Amino acid sequence: MDRRLELHEILCGFLGSRNAYYNPPESVKMEYPAIKYSKKAIPAKYASNRIYSRMTGYELIVISKTPDNEVINKLMELPYISYDRQYKADNLNHDVLTLYF
Repeated sequence: MDRRLELHEILCGFLGSRNAYYNPPESVKMEYPAIKYSKKAIPAKYASNRIYSRMTGYELIVISKTPDNEVINKLMELPYISYDRQYKADNLNHDVLTLYF
């Protein structure tokens, strides 16, 4: 299975709904709570002039009407994840995390 699709299923499982969106276009009406995610980086580690490790970095934005969403605690249990910041926009709370998967 494609790693991005595997990540999508994990995110939907944490949400308990299908409200995970990968690079959604402006025309998509999101339902909340939701996770919007996109690629952030693809760092590679080299040895002997070859790539031996590569994980894709994703920026995850948990969007919710409440400031404390339980999904964030679930996400923080994943390896290679860090919490970046929180902000409010359009009367919704946005929590930004970075995940290498």
